[in-house]
Amino acid sequence: MLQFALAMAKQVLGAVRDLAPIFAVVAFFQIVVLQQPFPDIAEVVVGLVCVVLGLALFIQGLESGLFPLGEALAQGMARKGSTTWLLLMAFCLGFGTTVAEPALIAVAAEAADVAGQAGFIRASEAARAQYALELRVVVAVAVGLAIVLGVLRILKGWPIHYFIIAGYVLVMVMTVFAPEEIVGVAYDSGGVTTSTITVPLITALGVGLASSIRGRNPMLDGFGLIAFASLTPMICVLGYGMVP
Repeated sequence: MLQFALAMAKQVLGAVRDLAPIFAVVAFFQIVVLQQPFPDIAEVVVGLVCVVLGLALFIQGLESGLFPLGEALAQGMARKGSTTWLLLMAFCLGFGTTVAEPALIAVAAEAADVAGQAGFIRASEAARAQYALELRVVVAVAVGLAIVLGVLRILKGWPIHYFIIAGYVLVMVMTVFAPEEIVGVAYDSGGVTTSTITVPLITALGVGLASSIRGRNPMLDGFGLIAFASLTPMICVLGYGMVP
């Protein structure tokens, strides 16, 4: 218990240090530039305390739970020696973490509302819900496939830059032919997948897998999965928009 309290105190101090520049910028523009007091200083202070505590708890949770879990899963599957099960786990992990990603849920819902208002889909609650769900599933499948490709790259030792260059060339070509309404959504979908839930587990998976395979360098081979997770959703969402 004492060890946990000390770890949390360290995380809180780290969160205050990391967030201090943001607090300073907000205070500077509110007080010096706008020359206005904060609308409700007590509420602002409570909010800042919640942000600091939330960030500290989140970082501690990553270090205590998600990072060790992801590395243990990767190392266990590597010792099992079954490529099929390893790839299946990689797909399920990528799909599961992405479909539950809060940022993706928010962007999909917003995209559905805007699409309904623009007449891109029917302006009904059911149509918007279906559009948002389809968008989330497409992005989640894309991330699942991306993690499978990234795991294969680690297993085979393939250079990452060939995949990234080819992927972005494909994105640029597809952008020319995709409907204009879907291009922005596709580009944003690449960013929202790399958020609070997906990044820790996927990063731990790559590092754990690379450290378990002889001849692989965790620094060189363990990272890069997030790049695949950002790239493939853009390709799949552009393709989704091109399907009649």
